[in-house]
Amino acid sequence: MGKSKVKQSLPLHKVIMVGSGGVGKSALTLQYMYGDFVEEYDPTKADSYRKKIVLDHEECQIDILDTAGQEEYAAIRDNYYRSGEGFLCVFSLCEKGTLDLTEEIRDQILRVLDDETIPFILVGNKSDLAHLRTVDKKDAQELADKWRCPYIETSAKTRTNVDETYVELLRKIKARKVQQNLQNSPDKDSCCIIL
Repeated sequence: MGKSKVKQSLPLHKVIMVGSGGVGKSALTLQYMYGDFVEEYDPTKADSYRKKIVLDHEECQIDILDTAGQEEYAAIRDNYYRSGEGFLCVFSLCEKGTLDLTEEIRDQILRVLDDETIPFILVGNKSDLAHLRTVDKKDAQELADKWRCPYIETSAKTRTNVDETYVELLRKIKARKVQQNLQNSPDKDSCCIIL
């Protein structure tokens, strides 16, 4: 019984994986959670994963919702977006169209959340397939700059930048929560300046 209380008291950070179908959202998630690369994967409806981690010397939990990239699941997406505290927006470096679709996905998220400060990272996956690459790094970086968010290239297959990507997003989520707590703190309103 004591252990469940400890788990509940740990901070929980909710990450939502978004992007077109087939870009590697599930592969990145499974690589981060279990250290496994899955070559063939059934299209995801939506899978949720939870893991206890140490972030900057503090224990916390990460909850990852791996959403479907297929359009037939679009009706339930808005509910997923509302539950997110940070988003990894994934596209394939081998399919230019998947980068173009990230703008539409981000617009949907901002429409639902009505909050441009939500932590976001643009992720170009499949960097191990350099010979099939169709997306120029400069184009992806320009889009990330426009969104004022980081851009990271990953490979779920070789685990390149996988941990770093999740850690970066978790730090952004944590920093945002700290900032929101400071803004909502009662001490903030009790200060008075007399001239």
